[in-house]
Amino acid sequence: QVQLGESGGGLVQAGGSLRLSCIFSGRTRDIYGMGWFRQSPGKEREFVAAIGWDEGTTGYSAAVKGRFTVSRDNVGNVLYLQMTNLKPEDTAVYFCAASKLLFATTAPQFAYWGQGTQVTVSS
Repeated sequence: QVQLGESGGGLVQAGGSLRLSCIFSGRTRDIYGMGWFRQSPGKEREFVAAIGWDEGTTGYSAAVKGRFTVSRDNVGNVLYLQMTNLKPEDTAVYFCAASKLLFATTAPQFAYWGQGTQVTVSS
């Protein structure tokens, strides 16, 4: 089993920055691709960013590309999401996820999920 735990969410003004962290533990040898998703009230969970096992492959949704950066520390078992120039529409619960695939971007491809951390961006 793999456990994921997010932190770093909070309240920030539009234009501000936050860095989310996700610590993963347990059977980490089962983890390859990792990603971030978000969900706001009344909406479906949506893909935000993904990173492959080799850290050289990344992908972003059009909504966050150029503002968010995903990275990982495979030694410390931490996944990060650096968010800059935040907008009110970025307000959501952010989830980290881990996949058994080398790289994944859709929710069904991820086997493990964290509990989420709230990000609120005020205008």
